[in-house]
Amino acid sequence: MGQAPKIKMRPVQQLIRDTAGNVLPIAAIGLLVGIVIIGSAVDLSRNYLAKEQLQTACDAGVLAGRRTVTTNGWDTASQNAAKAYFNTNYNDNAQTTRLTTFNPVSSDDGNTITATATTVLDTLLMRVVGKDTITVTVTCGSSMGVGNADIMMVLDTTGSMANSLSGGQTRIQALRAAVKNFYQTMSAATGASNARVRYGFVPFSSTVNVGRLINDLDPRYLVDSRQYQSRVWEPGTTADKDTNTDWKLYSSKAYSSSSKCSSDLPSTTNFTDVSGQSKQQRTEYSCRDSGYYYYIYSRITTRPYAFNYRAATYDTSAYKNFNKVTTRTGDGGTNVSSTWAGCIEERSTIAQANFSYSSATGITPTGALDLNLDGIPSSDDKTKWAPMWPEVGYYRYTSSNRYTTSNSLYGAKTALYCPVESRLLSTMDKDGFAKVADSLTPIGGTYLDIGMIWGGRLLSPQGLWRGLVNDDPDNGGEVARHLIFMTDGEMEPNAYIQQAWGMEYWDRRVTSDGTTSDEARHTARFRAVCEAIKDKGIRIWVVAFTSALSDDLKACASDSSSYVAGNAAELNSAFQEIAKQVGELRVVE
Repeated sequence: MGQAPKIKMRPVQQLIRDTAGNVLPIAAIGLLVGIVIIGSAVDLSRNYLAKEQLQTACDAGVLAGRRTVTTNGWDTASQNAAKAYFNTNYNDNAQTTRLTTFNPVSSDDGNTITATATTVLDTLLMRVVGKDTITVTVTCGSSMGVGNADIMMVLDTTGSMANSLSGGQTRIQALRAAVKNFYQTMSAATGASNARVRYGFVPFSSTVNVGRLINDLDPRYLVDSRQYQSRVWEPGTTADKDTNTDWKLYSSKAYSSSSKCSSDLPSTTNFTDVSGQSKQQRTEYSCRDSGYYYYIYSRITTRPYAFNYRAATYDTSAYKNFNKVTTRTGDGGTNVSSTWAGCIEERSTIAQANFSYSSATGITPTGALDLNLDGIPSSDDKTKWAPMWPEVGYYRYTSSNRYTTSNSLYGAKTALYCPVESRLLSTMDKDGFAKVADSLTPIGGTYLDIGMIWGGRLLSPQGLWRGLVNDDPDNGGEVARHLIFMTDGEMEPNAYIQQAWGMEYWDRRVTSDGTTSDEARHTARFRAVCEAIKDKGIRIWVVAFTSALSDDLKACASDSSSYVAGNAAELNSAFQEIAKQVGELRVVE
C-alpha cells in the first residue's frame, strides 16, 4: 500500500490570525445584538407611552370619582363615575395593550380615593430574547383639601321660596338641605387640617336684617329721626265729601198709614265707630210704601275722618336701640307698641337710570351712598341707615282707590316683610350652621341688589367690618373669599310696600315717578355692585333655582361660576360642585 499523503498542520496562532470565512457568523451575532437593542428601545418606548396614558386615565378616574362624591359617600354612583372616566381616557386598542384593570377604593367613605391600574403590553421585538409581555402598573389618588376660606351665603328668602316642588318639598326646605350638605362636604375636607373656614349669611328679600350688626358696630351709624309714609291722628280736621247714598232695607211691617210707619222709626242720629276708623256717622231713615207693607230704609252719611295719611317724622333714637316705643297709630288713635326687628332702610341715594363700575372711578354716577360698600357714616344723616318701621308704615289712596302722593283721608297698613338676621363671618360647628340654615324663612319680594350690596359689605376687606374680614388665620396662610348668591327669581320690586328704599311710589328714591323703570334701575344697581365686589378679589358664585339664568345673573357671576337648578336634587348638586371647587379638589401622591 502506498502511504497516505501527509497533511501539513498550521499553528493555532495562525488559525486565530486568519479571519477568512468568519464574516457570516460574526454578522449573525451582530444582527442578533442589534435586534435586541432596537427591539428594547421600541418596546420600552411603547411601554413608556402606555404607562403615561394609564397614569393620566387613573388620575382622571379618581378625580371624577371624588368630584361625584356627595353626602352619600363612596357610593355606587361615585364608583361608576370613576370607572367611566378611566375607560374614557384609556383605550387598549390605541395602546396595543390588553387585560387592563382599574380598581378605585376609599378607606374614608369618599374623602380620599386611591386606585391601582394595570395593563399588559405584548412586545414586538423583545420576544426574540424570551420577553413576550410587559406588565404596566400605576397608582393614583384624589382628595379635597381646603385652604383658608371665607364664604358669604347671600340667599333669596322671598315669599316664592315657600312654593312647593314636585314631591311636596318647598323651595326653602330644599335650600336648607343644600346649604347644610355644603357645610358637611367642606367640613369633611378640613377635618384633618388646620385650615380656617368661616361662614357668613345674608338672607334677603325686600330688605335685609342687619340692624343689630350696625348697632353693635356703632349706634351713631343709625339715624335718630326719620320721615316715614304713615298716618297721623288729627280728628275733626278734614271733612269727608263722600256719602253713601244707597238706601239699605232696615225692616218691613204692615201699617195702616205712613204716619204710623214714621212714628215707629228709630232715632234719626246715631254716632258709631265703623271699621276702627273712628268715622262720625249720622244714620237716616225713610218709609216707603209697597202694597200692603211699608218698608223702612236707612242710609249712612259719613262725617270727618280722624286720621290723615301722609309722611310724618318719627323719633328713632329709642327704636334703633331695640327699645319698646309707642306711637299713636293704632285704630281709633290708640297707642301701638313696637320693637325694632332689625331690618333697615338704605342710606341716601340718587334716582338714576344707569350705574356702572370701573376700577379707576368706582361706581358712577357718584352720590349713591347706598351702593358705596366701604363708606363710613359721618354726622350727616344722608350717610346713615334707618330702621325700617313697619308699625308706623301706611300707604294712601283716594276715595276711588287710586294711589296718591297728596295727604289723604284714605290709607292702609303696609305689609311687614323682614327676613331673618344676617350673620358676620365666623367659624361654625355643624349644629350652629344648621341652626342658621333652618331659621331661613320665606317672606317679601325680590330685591337682588339689596342682597348683593350687603353680601359685599360684610365680606369687603376695606369695609366697615374690615377688622374681622382681615383677621389673619392662625396657620398664617392666605384666605380665599367667596360669595355664593342663590335666587329663585329675577328682580321684582314692588312700589307699594315698605322696603330697603322706603315706599317707592311715595318716597321716590330710585325712580322719578314712583313706578317707571323701577325694575331696570334696581338691576343696574345690582350689576354695578357685582363688579365692585369682584374687583375686590372676591369670587361670586350664582345659582338660579327654578328660574332661568338671566344675562344679568351671568354677568354678575365670576368666570365659570354660575349654575341652574330646576329641582331640589339639582340645587344640592350645584352647592356640592361649588364646595368642591372652593375646596380645591386635587390629585394626591
